Parts: sequence; structure tokens; C-alpha cells
Amino acid sequence: MATTNNPRDLALPVADSSPSSGSAPAESARSGTRVRAFLKLVAVEHSVFALPFAFLSALAAMQINGGRVRWLDLLLITVAMVGARTFAMAANRILDRKIDARNPRTAGRELVTGAVSVRTAWTGAAVALVVFLVAAALLNPLCLVLAPLAVVPLVVYPYAKRFTNWPHAILGIAQAVGPVGAWLAVTGTLDGSGPAWLLGAAVGLWIGGFDLIYACQDSEIDREIGVHSVPARYGRRFALHASTVAHVVTFALFIWFGAVIGLGWLWWIGLALTAVAFAYQHLVVTPTDLSKVNRAFFTANGFVGIALFVFALLDLVIRLGLRP
Repeated sequence: MATTNNPRDLALPVADSSPSSGSAPAESARSGTRVRAFLKLVAVEHSVFALPFAFLSALAAMQINGGRVRWLDLLLITVAMVGARTFAMAANRILDRKIDARNPRTAGRELVTGAVSVRTAWTGAAVALVVFLVAAALLNPLCLVLAPLAVVPLVVYPYAKRFTNWPHAILGIAQAVGPVGAWLAVTGTLDGSGPAWLLGAAVGLWIGGFDLIYACQDSEIDREIGVHSVPARYGRRFALHASTVAHVVTFALFIWFGAVIGLGWLWWIGLALTAVAFAYQHLVVTPTDLSKVNRAFFTANGFVGIALFVFALLDLVIRLGLRP
């Protein structure tokens, strides 16, 4: 298991207390450092994993409802997704900071080392939540009404590992909200939203299934400190088998979604490439060798989202006539 430096050794230097330290350039530099540290804390670049499926759902809804891209809706969906994810990650890091401090793999996270203060993290989370709610309000009344419901699994997930061996399921529910919300953002109604629920279920199982793999890294330390997870309770082998089942069902739901929407051969090419990516991540991670978990995360999962979106977009534009 990887080791990290003692959190005390990673603390930031104490700011100079001389009068010049309060100058505008110095304060601006410190503010910029805090913002960068917060963005690192929430891994904002990982939004790329969820966004393609929200875009896919939105564009499919646009194709069915007039066949024209509504760029403002896509922009607001992007803002809402990034805002919701940033809030979720910040809340997760805040609520888990004491657990993270006891785990060598996570002891270097910003809230543990002091690179980001709890106050800064809460401020960032609050701003992100407001951004999400404002974007939902600008989309349509239904999105605003349902927005608080979308926040519930985002808040429950950090607590889930304290009371259930299946916190991965809560994460899956939180991720499933994205495609459904994007569809409702375009249509403003639950009527005819069946395809979005199929895609949402697929995304939820995809992310939840991978979280089963990711949690294998911490199975031993989780048992020691009392954190609940499938690998900690049932072992790595069971967790990896459960992940395989989740991803088989995910793939079946992707097929079902494509059939319902009427996607054609380009979509099926994307699905074939996705099958390869799924197989890769399950081949490179074994109960006795977790060294390639991060490679599976960044390579395979990043590829799945982008590949499916690109091929679906091509199919929507070329075959089904989606117009800019």
C-alpha cells in the first residue's frame, strides 16, 4: 500500500505577519492559491466522466423534440452538472476528512494537510450549490422543483460508508441523476422520459460498478478503522465479481437505450469499443494486483464516456438529422 508523509509535515508555511503581507498583490496571490487548492480538492477535471452522458441524454431529447440543438440549454446543463459535482465532492471531502487522515492513501488530501481549510471548502461547496440551483431555475420550473431531490444522494453518499456495506449503490443513484436531469432540462416534463431513465440506470451501474473496484484499494484499512464497503465486508474477489455483473447490466442498458432512441451502426461501433474498455479494466485489476486501478479509472472510464458520446453524436447528426 502506498505511503504518504505525515500530515504535520505537509502543512503550509505560516504567512508573514509583517504589514506588507496584507498588500493587495500578496492577498490576490493567496486567494489564487486557495482557489487552485480547492479545485484540486474537488478534482474538477473529473467532471469529464459524467458530462458526456448528460450531453448524450440532452441531445437525444433535442433530436426527438424538433431536431435542433439548443445551445443555451447545453450551457446551462454544463453549469448545473459541474456545480452539482463540485458541491458533492467538496461535501464528501469535508465529511470524510477524519477518515482520510487515518488512511495512508488519502492522508495527503488537501483538507488533511491544511492546504484547504474547512471554512474554504464549505464556502466553495455553498457557492457550487447556489450555481447548481440557479442553473436549474434558468432551465425550467420542473428542474428547479426537482433540484433539491437531486442533492439528497450527493449528501447521503459520504455518510453511507458509516452505515451500509453498499455505499457504492448510493453513489450510483447520485450519478444516475445526471442523464435524467439533462433530459428534463430539455423537455420540461417527465412524459416520454423513459430513455433518460435507461441511460441514467446505465451510468449509475457503470460508476457504482467501478467504485467497487476502486474501493478494493482500501479494503484492509477500511476494516481496521470501521469504514463499510463491499470489499471490506465480503472481500476483494466478491467485489470484483459484483463489479463485473454491474458492468454487464450496464452494457445491456446501453444497448436498450440505443434501440429505444433509434441509434444506428455508429452507436454500435461505439458500444463495441466500450466493451473492449470494460474488458480491459476487469482484466488488469485482480484481487491480488491492484496496481493498475488508477489506469483503469483514468484510461478505461474516460474512454467509455467520450467514445459513446462521440459515436452517438455522429449518429444523431448523420443518420437522424440533428441540426445545429
